[in-house]
Amino acid sequence: MSILDKAKIGNYVQVNLELSRDRLTKETIDAINVSSLGKISDFRITDGKGIGVVLQLSNEKEQWFFEDEIDLLDENGNVIKKYNDKKKNSNFIFKFLKGLNYEHKNQVSELLNPINFFIWLVVSFKDIF
Repeated sequence: MSILDKAKIGNYVQVNLELSRDRLTKETIDAINVSSLGKISDFRITDGKGIGVVLQLSNEKEQWFFEDEIDLLDENGNVIKKYNDKKKNSNFIFKFLKGLNYEHKNQVSELLNPINFFIWLVVSFKDIF
């Protein structure tokens, strides 16, 4: 689930200053120190993959934040826990291939074995998929 599924324009979120301090101006940091709550005024695409959020801060200025730099709040003002959005693949083959580990081979007969090559190839590419 992305932030678009949980938040709407006008909702309030809490800014995690530790994750965004290095790219913010002093004025923005001061506004977040006064109140870490911000009102969502717009959404933006980040690097072609994720969604960013434009927040109206306590000083009435708007600032853009990455999705992981903010915490969503429920109707009572409590932070909603984040969970891992990675797709969980229940396919047996993928689970089996993820569990493969490659052990370095030193003998020529082990290096020429096509099964060892296949295991090396799968282990090398499993993080890509």
